[in-house]
Amino acid sequence: MRGNIRKKERQANEVLAHAGNHAFQHRKKKKGDFRALWTVRINAALRAEGYTYSKFMATMKNKDIALNRKMLAEIAKDDIESFKRILTTVVK
Repeated sequence: MRGNIRKKERQANEVLAHAGNHAFQHRKKKKGDFRALWTVRINAALRAEGYTYSKFMATMKNKDIALNRKMLAEIAKDDIESFKRILTTVVK
């Protein structure tokens, strides 16, 4: 804690209470932030191949292909050849 708050018990307790609230909110926000990051990574790899994220995901859903966004983003980032094979499988 900074400043005089460490010497004042009432203010210190209030700061700790707010810190707990912020920690709770940011744990929830982190999940959405990661999902947005995965979407951006997948979309970037798809755009390089001439496809769009929304059409790709809709096609995957229609064909009942169960790969989650996290795994797709990791594959797109680390192994582009495997991602291209997945893309050709989905688009066929």
